[in-house]
Amino acid sequence: MAKTAAAEQKQNALSIEELMTRLEEITRNIENPDTGIESSIALYEEGLAIAGKCKDRLQEARRKIEVINPELAKTWPETARTKDLFDS
Repeated sequence: MAKTAAAEQKQNALSIEELMTRLEEITRNIENPDTGIESSIALYEEGLAIAGKCKDRLQEARRKIEVINPELAKTWPETARTKDLFDS
């Protein structure tokens, strides 16, 4: 459990760009045929956690923009104003 808390604390200190870079690394490692199944599963779990953090940060940034510059938010396409960033 301490490892998970330490990993989460480390992720919180990273910028969104650094988190995205880590997601790319995880993807490459999972795609590597030499990566074992257990390692792939652990990497996948890490990737899910990082993706969640990215989603939260992007949603927070969108909310800040809407408060700081509501006129700009009005120019966004309707889907950007009404749908979650990660809805499919």
